[in-house]
Amino acid sequence: MKKYNVLVTGVGAIIGYGIIQSLRKSKYDVHVVGMDIYDDAYGQYICDEFIQAIPAAAEDYPLFLKNIIKEKDIDLVMFGTEQEIYRLIDEKEVLQEAYHKLVINNREILGLSNDKWKTHEFLVENGFDAIPTYIEGEYAALSAALGTPFLLKPRKSYASKGIEKIHDAEEFNFFKKRVAEQFMVQKIVGDAEHEYTVATFGFGDGTCIKPIMLKRKLSQEGATAKAWVVHSEEAEALVYQMAELLKPVGPTNFQFRYDNGKYLLLETNPRISSSTSLRTAFGYNEAEMCVEYFVEHVRPRAATIRKGTAVRYIADYVNLE
Repeated sequence: MKKYNVLVTGVGAIIGYGIIQSLRKSKYDVHVVGMDIYDDAYGQYICDEFIQAIPAAAEDYPLFLKNIIKEKDIDLVMFGTEQEIYRLIDEKEVLQEAYHKLVINNREILGLSNDKWKTHEFLVENGFDAIPTYIEGEYAALSAALGTPFLLKPRKSYASKGIEKIHDAEEFNFFKKRVAEQFMVQKIVGDAEHEYTVATFGFGDGTCIKPIMLKRKLSQEGATAKAWVVHSEEAEALVYQMAELLKPVGPTNFQFRYDNGKYLLLETNPRISSSTSLRTAFGYNEAEMCVEYFVEHVRPRAATIRKGTAVRYIADYVNLE
């Protein structure tokens, strides 16, 4: 079997080292080159090589990445941070042939994931049940429409960053001014006991493999802390319908809350997410699928998913001098 060179970025955080762990458990022989902007990133200890990166926001980041791909003869690039994906989506001219080695989803679903209001508009326009959401208005009218408390959140954020629970006009006015043009408010639906992440792998033509569904509890950082493998034909049907419209390419997950008999979409993540190592443990290995699809150009088959539960905990890596 050929050995593939795979570049994994953001290896100092949970997605990056989750991808590495999944690659190590895959059917492929891989040489993992890890990359992170921090020289003390944990992932460097489980990679075969480590490179300190420059920030994705840097003007010459696309050229920096292109040179790494060429120098290390990289077969596939898998991103541990979404900032890099949004930075590179319009850099085909700079990256040229190297662009085809990147695991990047299609433009439409990336646009939705980067703007929660666009996600709301997509749901409404296509007849899906949607959480009541507004991008303008004052406290009196919005509290009457949404009830209190309600959520004020930036249209563009990730991992639950910047979300505030609004109880009164004083809180509303303060946080509305802070988020400025990113202002959006939303009704609180369901509860933390009924939150789900449903992952699939899209083929760009509206089809996708059978999803894996996890009921989950979030950590304070916004990542999955506890997970249970569950199944819902209703949620699965929603994912198939959304995939048919959005035509995702590669790893894609949909986050839902269950409320009054309905699965309501919170957001889309058109990338590998923080639950990837958990999904691998249950038999759904997204990193392996990426090598199979993007490098070997073979459609991955539906995974044999094992039932079970998972709990994340803090562990230490100690490197004695």
